[in-house]
Parts: sequence; C-alpha cells; structure tokens
Amino acid sequence: MANILLVSNTKNFIVSSFISQLEDMEHRVIHASSSMSEMGSINIEIDLMLIFAEELATDGLVYLKDKAIEDSIPVFVVGDVNELESVQAVIPKQFIKSEVLRPVNVKEVVESINAFIKENSSELKKKILVVDDSGTVLRSVKAWLENKYQVILANSGAMAIKYLAMNRPDLVLLDYEMPICDGKQVLEMIRSEIEFSNIPVIFLTSKNDRESVMSVSALKPQGYLLKTMEPQQIIQFIDDFFEKSKALDI
Repeated sequence: MANILLVSNTKNFIVSSFISQLEDMEHRVIHASSSMSEMGSINIEIDLMLIFAEELATDGLVYLKDKAIEDSIPVFVVGDVNELESVQAVIPKQFIKSEVLRPVNVKEVVESINAFIKENSSELKKKILVVDDSGTVLRSVKAWLENKYQVILANSGAMAIKYLAMNRPDLVLLDYEMPICDGKQVLEMIRSEIEFSNIPVIFLTSKNDRESVMSVSALKPQGYLLKTMEPQQIIQFIDDFFEKSKALDI
C-alpha cells in the first residue's frame, strides 16, 4: 500500500515489531540506519518516514530533512523529549505529522500510521514513469506533468525495466522507437512479469502507422498518443485516464 522508510541505528525487538506489523498491513518497509551511505543507496520512492531519533547521525538527519522537503514526505518520529527536539530543530514542523514519546505502544503507532496513509492516499501524487531515449522529450513531459504527478524518467527500455523491478508506478508513458530495446519489447516484458503485468501503459510516440499500432494492440496498452499532439491534450488524456481508474475502484 505504501513504501515506508524506517530509520533506526539498531534493529531491536521494537523496531522488528514495527516492521512486522506494518508489513502485515501490506506496507513495504525499507529499514536503514541514519548513515548517509546507507540511506543514499535507497532507490525506491518513499511515501512516509518513520524515524527513531535515538543517536541519529547529524548528516543523516539533514539528508532526511532534504528528502522530506524535496518529495513532500510526511514524517513520524519516535524518541524521548530531547531526541524529538533535536529532530524538530532540523525537519520543518509541517512535515512532522506525529511525535511519539518512548516507551511506545507498537500496535497503536502502527494503526495511526495506517490510518494516516488511508486518509491521505488521495493526496499522494500518482507516479508516472516516462520512457524515451530523447532527453528533450523527457524534460518536456516532466515539465508538463510535474505539477500534478510524480514523474520518474528513464532514457532507455533497459532502465525502465530496472526501475520496475524495484518500484511500481501508477502509469508508464512509453516511446515506441528506441534503440536496442524498443517500446513494444518493453511492453512485452512488462506483460510477461506477474509482479507488474497489470501496470497501465500508454504509448507516447511519433510512430503513427497502422502496422505499429496494430502490432501492440494485443499487449493491451491503455492508450496510444502522438508526440505531435498539443501538450494540453496529452495532459487531459492522462487526467481522464486516472479519473476513470478512480471511478472503477469505487
């Protein structure tokens, strides 16, 4: 349901209990210490941070602050009074959604985290993976969409597949003509893997001949858009796609 970064310098019984109970609620928990090297190696989009403030490394806390601000990530903090104050001095107040004094009731905190995620899930930006070998196109599409959506860029089919192995976007915008691994091959790989076979894919391409369109129809893309369309038309198509998806989920 959500990707939760749990930051603690130890993995004791309490931390393990948090991980277990959050995973029981179908959240994905990524555990890391507050060292820059460990947190910097995480390449998964984070929806919420749970920080155990005991003995946090200063540079790690600054990194968490920057990540919270850059990606608008809500933060839950566990610690004693002094530890909570040290976090408050670095991370802006608007990002700290809950402060929990030790000792903690794991079940209560987990339930509050789960409730927060459910209540705010509609406000979380949808993730769109844009795949194109043109840097100009990638930058343009990001500029069109980033006010409404979280946009992730991949400049090759191989990079897209590597990203999908670790992350699940809400939509893939896929170019058809790319070297080595073209859009059709990328979509074939997506549809062949059980873990992400149902991820929606919309082509955004310059290739508009009937043969190309028909060759991917059996792979059931959710749309086929041309790069020659006006940006507002492309944005509207994507907005409509998410609105229809939302209606089907109700």
